[in-house]
This record gives sequence, C-alpha cells and structure tokens, in this order.
Amino acid sequence: DGVNAFYDPDAPRQLSETCMHFIGGLLKHAKAITRVANPTINSYKRLVPGYEAPCYISWSATNRSALIRVPAPRGNSTRVEFRSPDPTCNPYLAFAAMLTAGMEGVREKIEPPASIDKNIYHMTLEERTGVGIGTLPADLYAAHQALLADDLICRALGPHVVEALTSVAEAEWGSYRTAVHPWELDRYLTTY
Repeated sequence: DGVNAFYDPDAPRQLSETCMHFIGGLLKHAKAITRVANPTINSYKRLVPGYEAPCYISWSATNRSALIRVPAPRGNSTRVEFRSPDPTCNPYLAFAAMLTAGMEGVREKIEPPASIDKNIYHMTLEERTGVGIGTLPADLYAAHQALLADDLICRALGPHVVEALTSVAEAEWGSYRTAVHPWELDRYLTTY
C-alpha cells in the first residue's frame, strides 16, 4: 500500500516484525549468500577483521562493523544493508539470494539475535562466542561448501547456476591451490 514494510513507529528501534524477520533470514543464510556475493578468490582478502567489509555474522542499527546494518533514517527510508558483497559479484544472483533468505525469514518468522551495538572488531573471541557471533567463510572453497549445504539458496538459484558456480569454484580453487605466489617466494625461499 505504498508504506515501507520495514518501518513501525511503535516498535523498538522503529523496526517492524517484518524487518526483524527479514534480518533473521539473512543471518541464517549468510554463509551461503557469501559464495554468490563474493565470487572470486580475491574477494576473501577483504573479509577479514578490521577492514571495511564485515566478516562477523551479526546485525546492528548503530554500528558499522556488523554484516547487516540498518541505517538511521526511518519511515520510507527504513532499509537493511547486507554489507559483504564484493564489486565482482553478479548483482542479480546476489539480490536473488538475499531476497530468498529474507523472505524465508518473513514466512518462517525467524527471529534474529540481539543487535550488536559495539564495535565487533574490538571484541575478543570469547566475547563474540558468548553472544553467538559467527564468521563468514574465510575463502572461496568454504563459501562454496556453505552454498552447497544450503538447500533454500540452491533452489532459488536453480541447478544450472549452482552447477556453473561449482565448475568455476573448482577451477579457481584448484588453480589457486597449486600456484606459487610471490609472497611465498619472498617469505620462504631464502629461509628454507
């Protein structure tokens, strides 16, 4: 009806139940979405602690270190940002995966964990573990395994896309694993 479904002026943080459940769905499927949103070996060099791209599976309306951020404007501007996609991703596949996950959250009424309102990069491993903050896959191989294990996202993308992503991931990962990087030469050649 022309009203933002994520906005509720009477709810905590003015975020509707629909918004909260959408966030819950995104968080549930974040690891699988990562494969689509970060499609190259190099994509994972930015998903490390302390950089701009988030690597911790969490949400917040007040902090930029969370994977899912709800910017301050409310009303028709109320929105959710999934902050990990790499510029090399196919936006159509990334949005399809995100919308599928979020809509499952709405349908299944998936409640997200509490918002993390402090800088996650300053938290210790014990603090993160204590509040249930997981991490995104650290490399293309792990992300692809997460995708293959997520039936919902695989069904949304379709077998032809999943097969193509598998073919690319296997070729990229195989090539990457067998390549000797200049860093390795600089680090080890004179030492060993």
